[in-house]
Amino acid sequence: MKQLIIFNGTMGVGKTTLSQALKQALPAAVFLDGDWCWDSHPFIVNARTKAMVMENISFLLNQFLAQPDYQNVVFCWVIPSQEIMDDLLSRLHLEDVKLFCFSLIASASTLESHLQKDISSGKREADVISRSLAYQKNYLDQRTIKINVDGKDPALLISEVQIYLGGKNNVSTDSQ
Repeated sequence: MKQLIIFNGTMGVGKTTLSQALKQALPAAVFLDGDWCWDSHPFIVNARTKAMVMENISFLLNQFLAQPDYQNVVFCWVIPSQEIMDDLLSRLHLEDVKLFCFSLIASASTLESHLQKDISSGKREADVISRSLAYQKNYLDQRTIKINVDGKDPALLISEVQIYLGGKNNVSTDSQ
């Protein structure tokens, strides 16, 4: 049975890093970052662009789920509300797919540390820290499995995720 593994969380929590590591650890895996479906300059947020990104993401995820060569589809995106998660899931063809939804949670100091590296390298603007901290509370009430990332490297986080995916036989941490 195929697996769709979704990681959400605030900016800088480590969604992309964990997703890339998990893709390497899982057999027959493919990874999509929702940010790739809405990478524009300037970044425009309105009803039209929100509809576009949902269509882009659902199209690509459905293509990956339909592709017989992939057994594990890993997806990450901010997804700041249960309503957005429900909208996305309603667009997906999830017959014969085992779904796992995780929210990555971190302390303020961990978020600031992660984001400061991106700010220093020019990947993000300084205001991202306050926005990320404000978003953090949005994930606590979502119907997802919560994973705290504080002080954990990707290999340890994969070990936590594998418990939910069905054990060590489904995930290899040798590539870490």
